[in-house]
Amino acid sequence: MSRSRAKILREVRPLDEASIHGVTFDGRLVWFARNDELVAFDPATERVVHRHAIPGVAAGTAFDGENLYQLAGAEILVVHPESGRVLRRLPSPGGGKDSGMAYADGFLWVGQFHAAQIHKVDATTGAVVGKFQSDRFVTGVSCIGGSLWHAVSEDGKAPELRRLDETGAVMETWTVPVERVAGMESDGQDHFWCAGEKGKLRLVGRDDAG
Repeated sequence: MSRSRAKILREVRPLDEASIHGVTFDGRLVWFARNDELVAFDPATERVVHRHAIPGVAAGTAFDGENLYQLAGAEILVVHPESGRVLRRLPSPGGGKDSGMAYADGFLWVGQFHAAQIHKVDATTGAVVGKFQSDRFVTGVSCIGGSLWHAVSEDGKAPELRRLDETGAVMETWTVPVERVAGMESDGQDHFWCAGEKGKLRLVGRDDAG
């Protein structure tokens, strides 16, 4: 397993100090969940361009190239990005105890914080078809280039971003020099947008010097 330090490439606070949870990226906008709403932030202009009020919205946001997937209580909502309209509803694997979500190849990868697990879920039916166990609390999930990544963050230990192999074994870790990582998503290249404390979004990359 390789170990690296991460570096903070950019830090913004799109709205206020209210907690940000789920994070995803649609190729242009960073979407995140907070306070019963789904928000789109344009990193090029540093402006918020959408705010959709959706009751129950919490940690876990994903994008399939067309629509958003959002954890809300014991459900996964399929949401139209422009209008905020809920198109479909699926059961969440943790029954409301979920944290973090990513989409890849017809499946959702859904984390559970206290259970330290990631479930593989059919994005059409909501059926659970696989599961990985972690040794730390899961706070965010991302899929990039065929690899599954997840964030871990808990009191007393430095947050990490971890790359898993097909068995769920940890192959790579980045230690992130911040207080908290709550939600993560690849920017489509070699960096991740991560939610942090006090309403912050950070773009995180590997520190090749450290």
